[in-house]
Amino acid sequence: MAAFDPKKLLFLRVALVAAVALFLLVSYQAGLLQLVTEPARLKVALVEQGAWGWLGFILAYAVFQPFGVPGTVFVFAAPLIWPWPVAFALSMVGTMAASVIGFSFARFVARDWVSARIPARFAAYDKALAERGFATVVTLRFVFWMPQLLHFFLGVSQVSFATHFWGSLLGYLPPLLATAYFGEKVFEMAKTLSPLGWLGLLAGWAALIAAAWWWQRRHPH
Repeated sequence: MAAFDPKKLLFLRVALVAAVALFLLVSYQAGLLQLVTEPARLKVALVEQGAWGWLGFILAYAVFQPFGVPGTVFVFAAPLIWPWPVAFALSMVGTMAASVIGFSFARFVARDWVSARIPARFAAYDKALAERGFATVVTLRFVFWMPQLLHFFLGVSQVSFATHFWGSLLGYLPPLLATAYFGEKVFEMAKTLSPLGWLGLLAGWAALIAAAWWWQRRHPH
């Protein structure tokens, strides 16, 4: 991994921290934090704002998700608010932005602090990233999506920013597209789904995960 100019690195750290702090302050003053806890009001507010609602969704996703709010909250909420093509686009942009912020925070702002908190069991993935970075990033994103710990782990790993970005983009595409297209239908179906039906869904998801890992093992480069 290439070395960074210490002055540029310090500037980037300060800029990232300042940007997050500024957005949190603006969000609090605008009442966005309160709206997040009230889904009905949030939906009305976002739809009424049009394109500004899209921007607010993306910014909230990008800033809140890397630091504690589960990304699934945004991904599953989007198709309940907008038509699926809009929901998919917003979910993709928001997820990628959150991933880049989480990755950049770990790599440029708090690398030592993050490294000390990465579980030892992630060492096997680090080796895979060094040997077949792109395929491993795609697989990890497809299987695990966007947990904060994964952002941070990839940020302190040997993988390059470009590999992380494009691998994440490709890995996110299938699950986010499926969530946007079927999200509202699944939400309605879940209200009446039997325990056996839930078991079938879980079995299907487990099969997809197993297939992804099999493909990654069979195609290491």
